[in-house]
Amino acid sequence: MSEATANAPTNPVENLLRMERIPHIWCPGCGIGTSVNCFARAIEKAAIDFDDLHVVSGIGCSGRVAGYVAVDSFHTTHGRAIAFATGLALSRPKSKVVVYSGDGDLSAIGGNHLIHAARRNIDMTVICVNNFTYGMTGGQVTPTTPQTAKATTTPYGNWEDTFNLPNLMDACGARFVARWTVYHVRKLIRSMTKALKMNGFTFIEVLAPCPTLYQRRNKLGDGVAMMRYYKERSTIKNGAPTADVGLGFQDDIIVGEFVERERPSFTENYNARMKAVLGDAFVPYEGTK
Repeated sequence: MSEATANAPTNPVENLLRMERIPHIWCPGCGIGTSVNCFARAIEKAAIDFDDLHVVSGIGCSGRVAGYVAVDSFHTTHGRAIAFATGLALSRPKSKVVVYSGDGDLSAIGGNHLIHAARRNIDMTVICVNNFTYGMTGGQVTPTTPQTAKATTTPYGNWEDTFNLPNLMDACGARFVARWTVYHVRKLIRSMTKALKMNGFTFIEVLAPCPTLYQRRNKLGDGVAMMRYYKERSTIKNGAPTADVGLGFQDDIIVGEFVERERPSFTENYNARMKAVLGDAFVPYEGTK
C-alpha cells in the first residue's frame, strides 16, 4: 500500500455500508445511491446509535438499500415494508425504524399500509425514492407517474390522475412531510436529520432519476440531464400548502419542508388513553425485550 493510499481520508459513509457488497447494482445515473449518502450523513448528524437503528425495505430498486446498510435491516415482501416496520416499531419503541423504498412499493402495492401508518402516527421515518416507475420489474406505470408520461404499461402515455404524495401524507396526519430532489443534497440531509429526531410518522419524498427505464422511454436524456432539470425547474417553498405541490410531466417542481405538526405518536396516545381509562392499574406499554 502506498503512503498516499494509507493516508487517504476514509469515506464518512463507509461505516454505515456493507462494503463487501460494494459496488452496488444500481444503474449509472440512478439517484438512489445519492439518497443513501444523504441518509448516512443524516444518521451521523442525528447521533443515532447503530444498535438502535432498523432499516426496512420492500421489493424494488430502492428496496436494495436494506441490503447495503450495515445495521439491522430487513428486506420484506413487495408492498409490506410498512406493515413489517409497524410491528417492529411497536415492539421496539425506543429504537428508530426507517422504511426505505420506492414509489411503486410504498404508494401502490403498499398504499393501504402507508395511509394507515400515517393516520395512526406510528413512530417511523419513511423515505420514498420517487423515480416515477417500477425500475426493477420492467418500467410499469405507478401511482406517481405523471400524466402523459410513457411506461411499459402505458405506451401511449399515462392518462390517470397521479398521487401528490406530500398532500396524501398531510391529509393522513403525518407529523413531518418534506420533498427534495437528489440535487438538493444538503437540504435533504437536513430534512432527514430532522425526521430521524422526531417521534411519530415522518415522510420524505426524494425525487430521483431513472435513466434506464423512465427517462429512456420518455426521451429525457441521462442522469445528468435530469439533475440539470432538478436544478433549473425546482423552487423551494417551505410551508407550501401540500395541495399545491403536485407534479406534472417535466413541469416545475416545488420542494421543501411542507408539514411539521405536534401530534402524539401511536404509543404515546395509547398510553395516555389507557391511563385515563384504567388509572393507576394501567402499566404503560414499553415494548418487548
